[in-house]
Amino acid sequence: MVNQNKLIIIISSPSGAGKTTVTKQLLKKIPRSYLAVSCTTRKPREGEINGKDYFFITKEKFFKLKKESKFLETAKIFDNYYGTLLKEFNKKKPFLLLDVDWQGARNIRKKSLPNCYSFFLLPPSLVELKRRLLKRHRNDTSTAIKRISSAKKDIKHWKEYDYVFINKKLEICVKKIIKKVNDLKDASIEKYKIEKLVKNI
Repeated sequence: MVNQNKLIIIISSPSGAGKTTVTKQLLKKIPRSYLAVSCTTRKPREGEINGKDYFFITKEKFFKLKKESKFLETAKIFDNYYGTLLKEFNKKKPFLLLDVDWQGARNIRKKSLPNCYSFFLLPPSLVELKRRLLKRHRNDTSTAIKRISSAKKDIKHWKEYDYVFINKKLEICVKKIIKKVNDLKDASIEKYKIEKLVKNI
């Protein structure tokens, strides 16, 4: 059971569009917010911490949790599996961020969760996206090319989302997202008041 009073924001983007950086900024700037830590079967990257960035688990453990219906959503990305645990939704904070790809976002939307909205981040241009990915994987050109190809496919899913933001300048993008979050929060509070009033009539 997912806490129905929580405001849930799904954030997705193609690789290289700045999703992780934007999400970290939102966590710093939005009071009482938290990020749902996903499970993954991939190996930790340099600097990543188990339990903070991801829950790094084996494929055997992943499929066991899936069989036990412990996940709200799962996805396969680049031969690795990812999933969001149901327990991550019920922490005692009113604002939840979900950092998932379009597959995970689609699966979550199917659940029709209350107060749940999906945001998609786009890069300012395909040229800039390529530059970022080539820089990120400068020691592995084949991986960079693979990520660029995948990013092009991911971008095609932007129309599935409630709101779309272009991440040209980080500070401006974050401000726009925070403004939208506050608008949605106010709307959710007003909806709750109306529902409560109608219920008591």
